Amino acid sequence: MNEETIRAFEFKRNEMRAQKVIKGLKSRKMNGYYAANREEALKIALELIPEGSEVNMGGCMSAHQIGLFDTLKNGPYNFVDRDDTDDRRAAMLAAFDADVFLASANAITEDGIMVNIDGAANRIAALAFGPRKLVHIVGMNKVCADVHDAIKRARNVAAPINAQRFGLSTPCSKTGACGDCKSEDCICCQMLITRFAMDPDRVHVILVNEDLGF
Repeated sequence: MNEETIRAFEFKRNEMRAQKVIKGLKSRKMNGYYAANREEALKIALELIPEGSEVNMGGCMSAHQIGLFDTLKNGPYNFVDRDDTDDRRAAMLAAFDADVFLASANAITEDGIMVNIDGAANRIAALAFGPRKLVHIVGMNKVCADVHDAIKRARNVAAPINAQRFGLSTPCSKTGACGDCKSEDCICCQMLITRFAMDPDRVHVILVNEDLGF
């Protein structure tokens, strides 16, 4: 069996698994969408973000990977780039009154529960309350069987990679696994489990049949 055939089977398996996640999201009053690739994901995201919208985001690598960050920054949108301002705190606080907030998820379960873990917690605070619409870009590499596995992924996959990416001196940056630390550089300070939405029009999750983010 050649590599192309193996990838085709993996792609089909992810496609079927995505439909299960979307069904779970729907049962939780959240909206799920399937994208076969980054190009489709970008198209769906732009359909969810009207021109002229005020858009804010956390550190969403997946939005960069599908080209959404550059499209919004250079297009007819009021895009707030927290890394391109003299007042980073003000940019992050502006997220709470944004029309759209972009994020991914550190992990998502097969029945539609999202897990996110943060250091400063500006991202998970905005996910919990404030922005009128949330658009999540989530690669299928982040799908887990249940909440236990999702938390495990957030702490043992996403956190160590991000700690290394930011050059932080945490145990996980050295070992590649969570040390349940209390390091001054700890980025696992607060965790958000999103299991239901009160507003059925607020949460939108685009599942992309590619590996995205960490």
